[in-house]
Amino acid sequence: MSTPTGHDSPADDFGAVALTDPALLADPYAGYGRLRETEPVAPARNMDGSHLWIVTRHDDVRTVLDDPRFANDPLSVPGIETDKRADLLIAMGLPAEYVPYIADTVLDTDPPDHTRLRKLVSRAFTVRRVGELRPRVEQITDDLLDALPAHAEADGTVDLVEHFAYPLPITVICEMVGVPEADRPLWRRWGADLVQSQSPERMGTALVEMVDHIGAMVEQRRAEPGDDLLDALISVGDEDGDRLTGKELITLVLTLVIAGHETTANLIGNGTLALLSHPDQLALLRRDAGTAPRAVHELMRWCGPILGTRPRWATEDVTLGGKLIRRGEPVMAMIVGANRDPRRFEDPDRLDIARAYETRGEQHTGFGHGMHYCLGAALARQEGEVAFTRLFERYPELSLAVAEHELEWLPRPGLRRLIRLPVHLGRG
Repeated sequence: MSTPTGHDSPADDFGAVALTDPALLADPYAGYGRLRETEPVAPARNMDGSHLWIVTRHDDVRTVLDDPRFANDPLSVPGIETDKRADLLIAMGLPAEYVPYIADTVLDTDPPDHTRLRKLVSRAFTVRRVGELRPRVEQITDDLLDALPAHAEADGTVDLVEHFAYPLPITVICEMVGVPEADRPLWRRWGADLVQSQSPERMGTALVEMVDHIGAMVEQRRAEPGDDLLDALISVGDEDGDRLTGKELITLVLTLVIAGHETTANLIGNGTLALLSHPDQLALLRRDAGTAPRAVHELMRWCGPILGTRPRWATEDVTLGGKLIRRGEPVMAMIVGANRDPRRFEDPDRLDIARAYETRGEQHTGFGHGMHYCLGAALARQEGEVAFTRLFERYPELSLAVAEHELEWLPRPGLRRLIRLPVHLGRG
């Protein structure tokens, strides 16, 4: 992908911020907070050494996420003819014929394709369908909590990431899609390999197996319809008879499973740590479970797992924060900076699950903004509400098993994820 450059281009700035800078990875809140105050639109280098811009202020982040001058698909930019995102995945060793299933998703499209896909999918992924899941989400949560003592290690610690935060959302999404219980361990392994593995071979194997498995499920369901999300996606159509193609359907299911469970799992892990390290906020949640919805929003703002979005590409020259972003240059919206911007949030570094706002609507950008707002946000919020309330009801003496500074975080730009969360359950 050729990138036009000019005097202000990130490619010309050898002082560009490295997203892999150990200081940024160790404390992204402080690091991006400093950038937000000193250089809110800054040149940066991505993991692969490529150049991009990063924006860190709340209003600028919302502009990048909602302004049609910033495209999700680089091929939407006049003059760009090659999408190097797919080329990079192929160069890593992923099978070329399977790469589109993760490189050409609803997350990567622009209107009119995105409008069409979102319209069709929204008819199946309704608030009513999510609401009907709540009793089952509560039952899955309770079953996982009951099983925690059996996972205790020799020193009595339990890893809450492995045995609670991750199993909950992957089990919920599998049930929602209609994955047979016997196949769910496979989906857990595939999800872990696709998102977390540093091995292209494992990632490629997981991608091939998961795509083929979903394809077989679709064919089986066409012959024997059921009553779950997969059936709804197969049958959904609009007044003109438009439907999802077979490839679109498989890609969508794969995207829902991977994007949905990864984000929610990390929200549960990060949020649990935040509550344990802020006993006053935990006490407030325990006193009044009705604060749970507001608590989930505050935790998403304060320690949400998505630090930065997928890059957007400028479709024309755009001036943002006093910097000229030229047509074709990529821009990453840093959610971590926006969600602690003092221009938008009073005392933004303080966790306050009772935080109130003068205006209605979602204030943070943890679930995105604009046309690409997270399709599964309602499900993620519901799972978070159930997880936090049920966890501390079941184990009121839950405590960290190590000092907070000893916890390890996955060193990946754009994502805030605990590797483990060892806890003592206390008397449950």
